Amino acid sequence: MSMSAEQMSSGYKQLGYLSGVGVLDSTELRQAREAFAQLERKFGTDYTKYSLHNVHLQYDWVMGLVRHPRVLEVVRAVLGPDVLLLDSRFICKYPVSRGNGGADVIPYDNEPAGQEFNREEGTEKAGLPFVAWHQDMRYWGLDGGPVLSVWLALDDSLEDNGALQVIPGSHCSGLLPHCQSQRHGNMLSVNQEIPEELVQTDKAVLCPLLAGQMSVHDGLLVHASDPNMSDRRRCGFVIRYVPTCAYPIQDPDRPRRFPATLVVSGTDQYGHFSNSTEPQL
Repeated sequence: MSMSAEQMSSGYKQLGYLSGVGVLDSTELRQAREAFAQLERKFGTDYTKYSLHNVHLQYDWVMGLVRHPRVLEVVRAVLGPDVLLLDSRFICKYPVSRGNGGADVIPYDNEPAGQEFNREEGTEKAGLPFVAWHQDMRYWGLDGGPVLSVWLALDDSLEDNGALQVIPGSHCSGLLPHCQSQRHGNMLSVNQEIPEELVQTDKAVLCPLLAGQMSVHDGLLVHASDPNMSDRRRCGFVIRYVPTCAYPIQDPDRPRRFPATLVVSGTDQYGHFSNSTEPQL
C-alpha cells in the first residue's frame, strides 16, 4: 500500500486503522525471523508466545524494528512529529501440533500460506488461544493523547491462522464496558471482553498481512482475533506509540507502569514519562 501522509492520516481518522503497509524488505524479514528463532530455541515457545515484553531494551535488532523508518513514517503521519515509544511485545499463536496437541518450536521458515492442516470435521476451537473483542485503551492508564498500536507481521497473518479483525469506525464510540470473558483460551492478560451485544460483528473486517507488512490501529478501535486453526505459526511484533503530549494517569481500573518508554521521533518538551530518553543520533 502506497499512500501519502495526508491519505494515511485521513483514512486512519475515519476508520481507526490502516492495514497492508509494507515495512520490511526480504533481507530485513529474514534477519528478524532468524533472530526470533534464536529466542524460541533459547526460551521455548511457552515463553515466546507472550512473554517477550519490552525486549527492545535488550536486543539491537528489536530496537531497529521500533525505530524502523517506514514504521515511523506512518506513525508520524497519524500522531505528528513528536512520538514516544510506549511499550512493545511479541505475540505468537502457535499451531496445535499433529501428534501431541502441544506447541513445539516452529522454525522461522514456516510452511507458506495455503498448506493447511487437515482437521476432522467438527473439531472444536474451545480452549485454543484467541483474543476477545476489546479496546487497547481499556488496559492503558493514559490521557492527553491517543495510543497507536502497530502489528508488524513476522509471519503471514491470514484468516486460518487467526489474523486481526476490526470494527471500522468503532474508535469513535469512546471506551466501551468490558466484562469477564466466559470463554477459555482468551490471551488478554485479565481475561476481559466487550459484551457481545455491544460489538457490531456484522461489520467486522479481516486485516490479513503478509510477513513484513504491518497494520496500525487506534487504541479505542474494537478488535479481536480467532484461534490459529492452521499448521503455521502466526507471530507478530506489537508496538505502542503515543504523542509526547500524552501522560500516565492514576486509574485503579487501568493500572499500568511504563518502564520502557523512549523518544523515537522529534523531541519531548513535556517529560511526562521520567524514564524516557531522546534518540541517539
